Amino acid sequence: MSTCHRTPIDEKKTRIGWIGIGVMGEAMASRILSCGFSVSVYARTPSKALHLQDQGAHLVTSLQSLADRSDVIFTMIGHPSDVRQIVLENLVLFVKPGTVLVDHTSSHPLLAKEIHTASAEKGCFSVDAPVSGGDIGAKEGKLAIFAGGDEGVVNWLNPLFELMGKVTYVGSAGKGQICKIANQITVGANLLGLSEGLVFAEKAGLHKGKFVEAVRGGAAGSMVMELFGGRMIERDFKPGGFAEYMVKDMGMGVNVGEEENDEVVVLPGAALGKQLFSGMVANGNGKMGTQGLITIIAKLNGK
Repeated sequence: MSTCHRTPIDEKKTRIGWIGIGVMGEAMASRILSCGFSVSVYARTPSKALHLQDQGAHLVTSLQSLADRSDVIFTMIGHPSDVRQIVLENLVLFVKPGTVLVDHTSSHPLLAKEIHTASAEKGCFSVDAPVSGGDIGAKEGKLAIFAGGDEGVVNWLNPLFELMGKVTYVGSAGKGQICKIANQITVGANLLGLSEGLVFAEKAGLHKGKFVEAVRGGAAGSMVMELFGGRMIERDFKPGGFAEYMVKDMGMGVNVGEEENDEVVVLPGAALGKQLFSGMVANGNGKMGTQGLITIIAKLNGK
């Protein structure tokens, strides 16, 4: 790793930039602010930054200004197209040598590699570090973080990652995104199983709360059940992650490999999961939380 980053991260000296202050991004940035770091925020909708400004964040009006004020810049935005437009086609043009870019967005592995190459050409570093854990994990600093890129850079960033959760280095550029896609395939299958189990239990006359209480300690128990079981029962569909993002993530799982002429992995469960989440989007519920998948299973059963 470059000598410019042998100085450890210090809340009094390391300047943080942040792009993306939705449900997850705001909570993550808030945790860094609460530990005394100087944080500059760029927001396409400035009014969304008011809560972070109240905590001491500085709002900037351009990506160039953000780059000028930051040693480490985090992004947590919506879709790969947003990452391409904001990071690859704009932000990278303004960063100073030695800057570290950390993309927490669930994005495409090939795009992460492109950003890594473009950053290196500017004398900078990039890490693709998507996360899992939803809004609760973001607020409590208990996210699972999957980091791809230079291992030395990831280790240097660890004091910041520790404020948000637990980081695991998974390999070279793009591997963080591959890990997140695999994570979403697994989460999607768990959400589908939990949705079907709850609908079946109710239709058969079993109290849904008793069902969850009975099985959570056995093989059917999972983090998905702990995070979303109660919400499903209470019909609390407030988003920690949008249903439409599951369509994006599981779609990348179904299709990844095509762009590099690699063999596409056959994933029948992911393909079905993508179709069901697409049903939520088609019903106008794309901004509903992923636990809202149960509404599709209930609808298929006449509820």
